Amino acid sequence: MTETRLDKYATLLVKTGLNVKPGQEVIIQCGLDQPDFVTLVVKKCYEAGASRVTVKWEHMPVSKLGYEYRSLETLSEVLPQETEEWKRRAEKHVCYLWLDSDDPDGLDGTDSEKIARANMARYPYLKPYKDALENNYQWCIAAVPGKAWARKIFPSLDEDAAVEKLWEYILLCSRVDDDPVEAWRRHNEELDMRCAVLNRYRFDRLEYRSPGGTDFTVWLNPKGIFSAGGEYSLSNGVYFNPNIPSEEVFTSPLSGKAEGKVVATKPLSYQGKLIEDFWFVFRDGAVSEVHARTNQDALEKMVKMDEGACRIGEVALIALDSPVNLTGVLFYNTLFDENASCHIALGRGFNECLEGYESMTVEECEKAGVNNSMIHTDFMIGSPDLCITGITKDGERIPVFINGRWAF
Repeated sequence: MTETRLDKYATLLVKTGLNVKPGQEVIIQCGLDQPDFVTLVVKKCYEAGASRVTVKWEHMPVSKLGYEYRSLETLSEVLPQETEEWKRRAEKHVCYLWLDSDDPDGLDGTDSEKIARANMARYPYLKPYKDALENNYQWCIAAVPGKAWARKIFPSLDEDAAVEKLWEYILLCSRVDDDPVEAWRRHNEELDMRCAVLNRYRFDRLEYRSPGGTDFTVWLNPKGIFSAGGEYSLSNGVYFNPNIPSEEVFTSPLSGKAEGKVVATKPLSYQGKLIEDFWFVFRDGAVSEVHARTNQDALEKMVKMDEGACRIGEVALIALDSPVNLTGVLFYNTLFDENASCHIALGRGFNECLEGYESMTVEECEKAGVNNSMIHTDFMIGSPDLCITGITKDGERIPVFINGRWAF
């Protein structure tokens, strides 16, 4: 990959993704796969005026050993230095960039129940700091190639060629062209126009129908709005893009109001395990049945992580002509695969999808119908034959998606 294109990508992540401002601190979480690129991003952060940049290196094989050999007690423990770090992040509104390169199969063979119980034990201690950060800091999730990830996608290529190929697709989907910052400005404008159309209808509910088995209705929040692309940090008013790439127009529906069957159309990589050929049944707004060909146990434990894990936190609309989908590649990575087709997320909803959230607490947003959970897990349901209909309070039926594409 040319230095010029990587330089443009690093600039995009710092200027458009995080939009780092002078004096701000930045945390970068990443694997050991692309140290030279991470170094370039650190340099761009400092050039943007960052006062401090901290890189938190991770390595999935090491994490896997911890899950295998450590006791549940030590995995569940929140150390004082962790608490202090989260406290500082919340107080300083530290910018956060996650450069994902994880192996989709990296935690195969581990005890998913042990991992789930440890996460559940840790969550109450960290939740106050995560709530304090909610909508109050700049963050971005993007990707760089990992060797194992690249081999998973392109098994017929040698390792170097697979990594290079994955770089090509990451940059293509991230709109890294002659001027990626300008390309994202135009893209955000287009997404905003889609939101404006949907918000004018004030739909009561959405109906999803597909010959593949999806037959599902989800009710929307009366005070809810559709959002997309970039958003503003409430602490300083800075506009940033949380996901690169991002093709979705999304909202958080009314918690506890969903009925029917939803069939996933792509595998889900969850906590280092690949879940394939799965579907859910919703009754009274919650998951009542779970079925999967592979790793069903991980899926079952996921929806029991806490009270809100079995309810919907997000519905997202993505047309099949998105750049991610047009690659024809299954990425085995939620960041990319969720931007290839419509998806639903179980777990935590988005407060910013609620009118007036700026003056509301997290608890008030939850009471207003935004689902709360320690998880937020997206799974893809889009297909070439998926049709979505919006239904107004007066019963008017408005086509939103016809055969996997926008109806307007």
